[in-house]
Amino acid sequence: MKMVTITIDGKVIKARAGEKLLWTALENGIYIPNLCAIRDKPEPNAACRLCFVENDGEKEPVTACTVEVTEGMVVNTRGEKSLALTRAGFELLMASHALDCAHCPANGTCELQKIARALKCSLKPKRLRLLLRDLPIDNSNPLFTYNPNKCILCGRCVWECRKHHEKALLGFAHRGFERVVATFGDEPIGKGRCLDCSECVKVCPTGALAFKNSKLKAQKSKP
Repeated sequence: MKMVTITIDGKVIKARAGEKLLWTALENGIYIPNLCAIRDKPEPNAACRLCFVENDGEKEPVTACTVEVTEGMVVNTRGEKSLALTRAGFELLMASHALDCAHCPANGTCELQKIARALKCSLKPKRLRLLLRDLPIDNSNPLFTYNPNKCILCGRCVWECRKHHEKALLGFAHRGFERVVATFGDEPIGKGRCLDCSECVKVCPTGALAFKNSKLKAQKSKP
């Protein structure tokens, strides 16, 4: 495979030509905030709008999950414009997120906390009014719970469900602010086929899908 030389934040890197910039950066220890990126998905979702970076030659910031590395490209992940866009997107996301870290099963391993630290910003929106949905929590599955109020619609669980099952149980329902991850027919997540698989829980970046068993929680927390 052809290799190219690029520079990210002053660090010279050898990368595979055609690789998405996001994965190249992450594999080389350069963190770029992201939520919806899925390594083995052919086409990126590009939905969370958190992986903005500045690429020399481009007038406006670009999303690292959609841009392919090319010879000689110079990237700045901490540029003023890209950080402004990322922080705005993050604040918009948190304006509809049920924030309760102290009682959340993902506390300490949550991707939202990691992003807030990287951006040096608060988890609580300062400029936007909170708009919460107060949806019912589904405890019907014996292995895990599903709290849609903590879901950030990254699509990771939907992808895993489709990857492991010929007839996937999880999918997206509704549009706009009403959009949620739901089961077919909106049945309880513990009914029918979703009794012995928990791949969706393992990839959830927040506490939306969380194991009930403390040992399983610990396993998920391991890198």
